Amino acid sequence: MALPFIASTDRAAAWFSVGLASSFVNITDPGCGALSGQSVVRTEGGPPKSGCKVFLAPDANDTSGQAVQLPDNPDEQLNASLRKGDQVLVFQYRGKFHAVDNKCPHSSYPLSNGTPFDIEDFGIALSAGITCPKHGWSFDLFSGQADRGTYRLKLWEVQLRDVEGDGADDAAKEVWVRRRQRVG
Repeated sequence: MALPFIASTDRAAAWFSVGLASSFVNITDPGCGALSGQSVVRTEGGPPKSGCKVFLAPDANDTSGQAVQLPDNPDEQLNASLRKGDQVLVFQYRGKFHAVDNKCPHSSYPLSNGTPFDIEDFGIALSAGITCPKHGWSFDLFSGQADRGTYRLKLWEVQLRDVEGDGADDAAKEVWVRRRQRVG
């Protein structure tokens, strides 16, 4: 018998870290181009910030619970998609972190090559979306709904958590991701 109010212990629902929030570029221009092409070189000599990061999410049998970061090149991500597991695309657009499946539900093309944009009505931003460059289909980043057909992009939950440890910057946050839980 299922217990409806007991949380599942499914490892597939476990949270995993994808890095510091400061390691992501805050993309603010809707006409910026592909996510994979967005990067900023740090002036402090640190590693460059990335427009997006793609991870092979740990599966239910993985005891480490660690995600594996995939190469920035979308062609290499296509090859990695043949391996078992889900790819999650994580990026920051207009100050909000988004995590979605890294494949277009219509054509399975890597969305790390996609372009984020504002969904507007009469100049008022109502939501945000991402456009797949393969066929030009767009998906809402908050609902996953496609602009045509009944396709739906899988969304992932995102949390910003304080960084633990001695001497950590007070403003330092770490980005954590997990598969969105089904309700019902």
